[in-house]
Amino acid sequence: MFITIEGGEGTGKTTQAVLLRHFLEEYGREVVTTREPGGTIGAEELRNVILKGDVTKWSSISETLMYYAARYDHLEKKILPALKEGKWVISDRFADSTLAYQYYGYNKQGICLEDLMAIHNVTLKSFAPDLTFILDIDPEIGLRRAGEKLRFEKMDIEFHKRLREGFLEIAKANPSRCVVIDANKSIEEISFALKLEVKKRFFKE
Repeated sequence: MFITIEGGEGTGKTTQAVLLRHFLEEYGREVVTTREPGGTIGAEELRNVILKGDVTKWSSISETLMYYAARYDHLEKKILPALKEGKWVISDRFADSTLAYQYYGYNKQGICLEDLMAIHNVTLKSFAPDLTFILDIDPEIGLRRAGEKLRFEKMDIEFHKRLREGFLEIAKANPSRCVVIDANKSIEEISFALKLEVKKRFFKE
């Protein structure tokens, strides 16, 4: 199975990915945890190019193209091989983040949805996660929690409010795949909610 964890800045995605991995390993599953942009040598190099530097360094179109270049490499070299070997893959971000950040975050003024989806379809075809958790939090709280201030953490608060709404729109449009989780709760409570959903979907007794 391929599980993704999405959300804005400071929602605790990385922590939850690790905790979910431990849970799945207790069920005897072999698990690969990864992230986007990143996961392969080439994609990690693009991560540094995209995320570091001034806020205005790239346009939403440039970012989208680089994200999907990194994503294709990630999919081809890490995600698909792991799935073919029978492993579970948990990714800290995937394609929903590009839609949320580069389309909704930029107030739909950058790349148009039609072009973004064309790039998406060429890159991923019909491939999609089996389950996506969207960790939802007030962006002001999330930004206070965020660690290193990279390009997107430096965006104004209105960007992050649109980003949050974008993720919620994505969840609404994909109810069978996406589950919204209240990220205002404790790490343990959030982890419990993720584990409960995974158990309900994939480990029915």
